[in-house]
Amino acid sequence: MTIQDWLKQSIADAERRGRPELKPLLEGLAQSTQALRAAALGGRADGPTHD
Repeated sequence: MTIQDWLKQSIADAERRGRPELKPLLEGLAQSTQALRAAALGGRADGPTHD
């Protein structure tokens, strides 16, 4: 599932539930997720730490 597919389904669900005020929050979450996925992160979450 793509981020755009998730966003479309999530907004539709929020509207069905009578919660249109969630749309800006869902859009912000989708944008943040997209930015994190595009970021060039240096390292692995399960790798050694450097203190």
